[in-house]
Amino acid sequence: MQPIPAGEVGRLAQQVLDRVGTVMVGKRDSLELVLAGILAGGHVLLEDLPGLGKTLTARTFAQALGLDFRRLQFTPDLLPADVTGSFLYDQRSHDFTFRAGPVFTNLLLADEINRTPPKTQAALLEAMQEKQVSVEGVTYRLEAPFHVLATANPIEYEGTYPLPEAQLDRFMLRVSFGYPEADEELNVLRRRMSRRREEAVVEPVVDAKTLLRMQAGVEEIEVEDSICRYLIALTAATREHPAVLVGSSPRGSLALLLLSRAKAALAGRDYVIPEDVKAVALPALAHRITLRPEMWLKRIDPVAVVAEVLSATPAPVSGALPSHAGNLGQQRPTPARASRLLSSLDDDDLEPFRPTGQRG
Repeated sequence: MQPIPAGEVGRLAQQVLDRVGTVMVGKRDSLELVLAGILAGGHVLLEDLPGLGKTLTARTFAQALGLDFRRLQFTPDLLPADVTGSFLYDQRSHDFTFRAGPVFTNLLLADEINRTPPKTQAALLEAMQEKQVSVEGVTYRLEAPFHVLATANPIEYEGTYPLPEAQLDRFMLRVSFGYPEADEELNVLRRRMSRRREEAVVEPVVDAKTLLRMQAGVEEIEVEDSICRYLIALTAATREHPAVLVGSSPRGSLALLLLSRAKAALAGRDYVIPEDVKAVALPALAHRITLRPEMWLKRIDPVAVVAEVLSATPAPVSGALPSHAGNLGQQRPTPARASRLLSSLDDDDLEPFRPTGQRG
């Protein structure tokens, strides 16, 4: 498969975001994070209050990317076979035949994933990590590309089952949208009146094969050793923070690496800079750490801990880049830009990265 150059990946990605933006009003930064997760080959957890466009985001991205899309509503009585599929007896052939479940698609919307028991949640684990499912001892490969966009309600706990740490770790990042501004909400109403129907449909920008080529292009993006050491330093700092009981695993470092490359591709660059890492660190790491119980009494949340880790961990200052990286028309980062920390962030700056129900 021929990879698409980073500059072309960036151009196509911006067209996809523009197309999705015709339906989703505002929240460009959050939409970029969702697309970065898809370009990085990962799965995305959309954690926010009802009615803020989580399901619409998944459906619109599937349309803009030209992907086969299925939605699975998770409920307390949902069984693992309802996710993966099962063998059914065929009276005509007098044999059992496999009927594929909704997981056999390109983009699966796992709606309200925290409303189903852990046994059914675990049915997604193999599919998300191995891109395959096993039913009655038979393994079935999932056709690429395969991505899970799961939604969860962060404030409603009655009748819900919190995702286990093993499954939370399978999501490359967690994204929240938050409430729209007044002008954005007015724009939502105007667009609904102008299209004169409930459903919103967008034309595809790319197809599944092109998306795979874009993902292959992301794999070609250069990452310096100094950037890799910076990624490791960030995840290691989460394990040593006094407020943290369990820090990020090496899978967190891998998520930072993959997402920072996707973020560079969105900017049309074939190299990663520290700002790419900082842009994805909060959504990539905050859901991977467990705080000490007493921290909740002090109103300290994982987002604040990751932000503190970012501000305390020095970024690479060499500014060294691959020699071929300057041909994309991007501004060459200086040592001062590369070493800029996030110590100036206050609590308001962290609000977009928190689930809406946990905001002040």
